[in-house]
Parts: sequence; structure tokens; C-alpha cells
Amino acid sequence: TKSVIKNIQWITGNNFTVERGRRQIEEYISTWDVHRSWLHWSEFLQEEELKYSKRYHYRVCWSVPTRRKPIPRATASIYFVIEISKIKPATLPVEVFFTLESSRLIHRPEQCQFREKWLKDIIENKIILMERL
Repeated sequence: TKSVIKNIQWITGNNFTVERGRRQIEEYISTWDVHRSWLHWSEFLQEEELKYSKRYHYRVCWSVPTRRKPIPRATASIYFVIEISKIKPATLPVEVFFTLESSRLIHRPEQCQFREKWLKDIIENKIILMERL
């Protein structure tokens, strides 16, 4: 069976603000199938001015705190970019893509089903690296 790719209705360029962008990322993340033990927080990082667009960079930091270890040994970050074209009509939805902190692969919400395993892999690899050092 093919899994359904979940997405949201993204804001149009003319209605975009930095805070609305962050809230939309939170709304999109809420469609992901992750265990409730995962906690996250999101933040705006920077605005990038390009010739034909503006890009807004965000970070969502994930961890699994527990009673025994309320401060997790490692976290996993996902970096989102919301891009607003200077050429296309401002009434069109913004472009959105994201990357995992340990990867250069660019994911698009409408083309990719998020996997909780990605977060687990990042954290496991960090813990292995810390133990080796």
C-alpha cells in the first residue's frame, strides 16, 4: 500500500510574515507521524536576499527527554526554508523545503513522507560519535 503524503495549505507570498512562516512549519510538522515522546521547538534563523527571491531560514530542534534524563544527550535539527519569489505573482503559495542536519538532500513537503527514523538516526549517530571521543 502506498502511503499518503501529508501536506498543508501554505501561505501566499503577499500574506507571509516571519511568525506566520514559523506557525505554518509547526502546522506542517503536526501532520508527521512521530511518537508523542518526541518534543521540539522551532526558531527563525535568518532572512536571505537573492536576486529572484527571498529565503527565510528556520530550525526545528527535536529530542526525547525522559524522567531519568530530562536533558537529552543529543538533539536532531531539521532546517526549513520558505522561499518567496520576486518574479511569480505574490498570490501564489510560498515554496518550502527542508533538510536534515546530517544531510544535503532537499525534501519538499508535497513530495516526501517524513520518517521518524531520520530523527532517531541523527541522534544515534551523534551519541556514537560522542562515545568514541
